[in-house]
Amino acid sequence: MTELGTKANPQTDRITVNGRPLPQPRQPIYILLHKPVGIVTTLDDPEGRPTVRDVIPSIRTRVYPVGRLDYASSGLLLLTNDGDLALRATHPRYGLRKTYHVKVKGVPRPETLERMAAGVRLDDGKSSGTAEIRLLRASDDKAWIEISLSEGRNREVRRICETLGHPVEKLGRVALGPLKLGKLQPGESRPLTARELRDLRVAVGLEPRIFRKNLN
Repeated sequence: MTELGTKANPQTDRITVNGRPLPQPRQPIYILLHKPVGIVTTLDDPEGRPTVRDVIPSIRTRVYPVGRLDYASSGLLLLTNDGDLALRATHPRYGLRKTYHVKVKGVPRPETLERMAAGVRLDDGKSSGTAEIRLLRASDDKAWIEISLSEGRNREVRRICETLGHPVEKLGRVALGPLKLGKLQPGESRPLTARELRDLRVAVGLEPRIFRKNLN
């Protein structure tokens, strides 16, 4: 007879109740996707537009986008069935930074970049959060800037740039906390590595444990 207090590991032990095995715990999945422009960041769209589900049809388990990228934006998108990590990755309390490369009309002056970094009052009367801003390159009438911020409210980057007179022409997310888009091409996806998963968990205040598998 098993002694009171004996512990079992559901990952490695076969556990039965009245002779019937308990259901196996759901395997957590973490997918990094390069979302293309023209894809809706949902699993279903009432307007019939393509969704992220159409980009990753080989993923058999239901996974959910962590945060959003609007229809006209591209870049790094995390999909997972790990609700705890997803909540922390999107809640401002945990301050996970999101980094974008943005092509804007006109070349922002240094004082304009400083205003972007300090926060500006938007069209809804609320101020944007502080951000890290870097001018990447510029021509006569266009510029690429890097914007890194932790809030990520609805279309915030676009609204910041438009408020300061530099409408966005292209916008792509290149990083989410420790996760980097790297050379992943639009429409391509891959599982997170064990190192990436550990670093992401640490970044949102979770224990840096590593799951045995990262299946799709």
